[in-house]
Amino acid sequence: MLHKHLRRSSFLLLFWVLFLWGDAHILVYHRFDDPRHPTTNTSLQELRKEFIYLKNHHYRVIPLSKLITALQQHQPIPDRWVVLTIDDGFKSFLKALPLFKEFGYPFTLFVSTKPTQNRYPDFLSWRDLKTIAPFGQIALHSHAHPHLVDLGDEKIRADTQKGIELFKKHLGFTPTAYAYPYGEYDERVKRIIESFGFEAIANQNIGAIASTSDPKDLDRIAMVGDANLSQALRYRHLEAHWIEPKKYPKDGVLHHVKVGIDPRYHAAWIYVTDYGWKKFPVINGLVQAKLDYLLHKRRVRVIIKVKNSKINAKILVRSRYGAQ
Repeated sequence: MLHKHLRRSSFLLLFWVLFLWGDAHILVYHRFDDPRHPTTNTSLQELRKEFIYLKNHHYRVIPLSKLITALQQHQPIPDRWVVLTIDDGFKSFLKALPLFKEFGYPFTLFVSTKPTQNRYPDFLSWRDLKTIAPFGQIALHSHAHPHLVDLGDEKIRADTQKGIELFKKHLGFTPTAYAYPYGEYDERVKRIIESFGFEAIANQNIGAIASTSDPKDLDRIAMVGDANLSQALRYRHLEAHWIEPKKYPKDGVLHHVKVGIDPRYHAAWIYVTDYGWKKFPVINGLVQAKLDYLLHKRRVRVIIKVKNSKINAKILVRSRYGAQ
């Protein structure tokens, strides 16, 4: 009888561990209640609906810094953690701020400093940012919001340094987190941005955050257009080693995709922009897809997915800088 009780207790403990620990999610917004730009806009009505969903389904919205600390210390990541981020620094965030305050939800606002410094009317001012700062984290989204892959090394460094200097001058601190403009980067850009010592660097690759995730390469899910929050929160992190491709192919043709994943999976699906999903076998932990896809866009997403919504994504951006 005692052994039976212990077995049952062990099963329940395992169940609760599996329930409590899983993958966190980082969401990214841009504009709020600004119908002039529907592809990057979220209405306040939709934002409230999403916040109510998070509350009613017992998600815990945490600061980005809390997630980074957990990753740095190799702690388990609770399944119900959600981080809210906003890119660019548009003035329309002031419309949404009361909702964040009403729900008590922290956020990270990634700001490009040139529009703020030059007082572009559609962007937050330094005074606005000082007003916002007590309620969330202000972080860097570059200075001039360039396509980083099209800049030489020194121009990338100069743009980043300019943004940092303006933060120190106007806000009195050095930003500890960075988000790539347009979500575009490659290995060369990644190395340069990492050299500034940011604790967190965010992309815009669809995915989730597990205890093994790299704080310097954080996946975020864009909540714009017809984004589905419940679907976004179902994604799980797939541990994947991208062997091929490493960068945008010089001939513009994606010949192969080769990815190492858990050998327990027997099949995986590969997605490429403009070509959709295609199923491939997993042999000894390796997915080898011969595609020969002609790439039509300068920016292409390649995604690998297995059952249970586990996913891992890579962005390829055409650049005149071949060396990475």
